[in-house]
Amino acid sequence: MKTEGRIDKGLWAARIYKTRSIAVDAIKNGRVTMGGVNVKPARMVKAGDVVSVRKPPITYSFKILQPIEQRVGAKLIPEVYENVTDPKQYELLEMSRISGFVDRARGTGRPTKKDRRAMDAFVDPALFGFDEGDDDNGWEDDDEA
Repeated sequence: MKTEGRIDKGLWAARIYKTRSIAVDAIKNGRVTMGGVNVKPARMVKAGDVVSVRKPPITYSFKILQPIEQRVGAKLIPEVYENVTDPKQYELLEMSRISGFVDRARGTGRPTKKDRRAMDAFVDPALFGFDEGDDDNGWEDDDEA
C-alpha cells in the first residue's frame, strides 16, 4: 500500500474529476489548494492531508484517508477520502439552485424559450393598438368620408 501519491492522479482516481487532464487543468488554474496554497499537479499527498477543490459556486474539502493512483469504483470512495466540506457551502449551493441562476452569460448562444417569449411579447402587434385580422386600422379612408 502506497503512503503517497500525486494529487492530480488522486483527484481523478477518487472520481472528483472525470479525467486526469481535467484535474490537471483545474490544478493549474488555481482551483485546487492545500492549506490555502495553490499546488502543482505533481504535488505528493499523504494520508491526513486536506485538499480543497473549488467547483463554483462552492468549495469542497476532502480529507485523504488513503492516497491512490488507480481509479476505483464508486462504492470504494469512502475508504479513499472523507468529505469534510463546511455545511455552509452546501447551503450556498442550495441557495443558488433555488434562485434559478444559470451559469450562462446574457447574449451568448441561442435565446432560451423565456427569452424568445419576451421578444415575441415585445414585437407583438397587440401592443400597437390593433389586431392582425382587424380591417379598421384606425385610419380614415377616403371612400368612407
